Amino acid sequence: MESNSTAQLIDRFGRQVTYVRLSVTDRCDFRCVYCMDEEMTFLTRQQVLSLEELALVAKAFVGLGVKKIRLTGGEPLIRRNVIQLVQDIGALDGLQDFTLTTNGSQLPKYANQLVSAGMSRINISLDSLKSDRFRELTRTGDLDLVLQGIEAARSAGFKKIKLNSVIMMGRNFDEVLDLVNFACEKGLDISFIEEMPLGQITEHSRAEAFCSSDVLRDKISEQYTLLESTESTGGPSRYFNLAGSDTKVGFISPHSHNFCGDCNRVRVTAEGRLLLCLGNEHSVDLKAVIRKYPDDVARLQATLLDAMSIKPERHYFSHEEDPQILRFMNMTGG
Repeated sequence: MESNSTAQLIDRFGRQVTYVRLSVTDRCDFRCVYCMDEEMTFLTRQQVLSLEELALVAKAFVGLGVKKIRLTGGEPLIRRNVIQLVQDIGALDGLQDFTLTTNGSQLPKYANQLVSAGMSRINISLDSLKSDRFRELTRTGDLDLVLQGIEAARSAGFKKIKLNSVIMMGRNFDEVLDLVNFACEKGLDISFIEEMPLGQITEHSRAEAFCSSDVLRDKISEQYTLLESTESTGGPSRYFNLAGSDTKVGFISPHSHNFCGDCNRVRVTAEGRLLLCLGNEHSVDLKAVIRKYPDDVARLQATLLDAMSIKPERHYFSHEEDPQILRFMNMTGG
């Protein structure tokens, strides 16, 4: 089959997919309470896409008009030889925005290599600035190491560094202003993300812990003037400028301000399933296609084009109900 370089990924609601979140592993060196269970069973090596297969997926998407790729996990930087994948994707002609979401633990080792390989932006998860609480929320994380990672990223020369924070009532809501102050001090942007109901957890009650973006905006407004921004990074964040600062504050609000109407995203899990929506099980097995027809970009592209017909109109998240999606966030790919 010949590669279809003129086709675009447009679903039946007229939305064009230009942004792909590509998971390189379901494994992580942290066990964040909102992301996975304390005791996890991970995929075997044979179950996950190889680095070469992941690069093929990226090539197929970019050939269909995708402009932005984000590498996710789990923790993407614990995947062996992941820098080779970064180099391969960073060299794709037509890719305009190449970024990564990380917990920061591996950045002291990899920050410079990521920039050299063509990565322009990076998101670093940070939910607390208190060592004991950080360990409690991540179960295994070392705050000092993550702070070192943030400094390594700042020194490496990324065009943009953004912190991601999941705020939960009764857990870290009292640190909202501290996190914003930290971002301003370091010259970083920060996004606050409403907890998403993926996977059955017992560690806390999602309904009781849920903190809406509106509540966070009110809290931040106690100290800062928030000026709505027209800036977009191609994702779901709604950004505000902080008056008197270069820092931007974003809010990702899947519950309180549904952003499905202009969704431009799909996800590929580490095991090669194309997820058409974060909040639905609609998916296509790309791994089966890749392994039946190795290196056949055109056939893979045809599969991606066909998949647009099952991309749902919206998700139906509710923080008040049991999760309808039983896969954890580490399986979903961020």
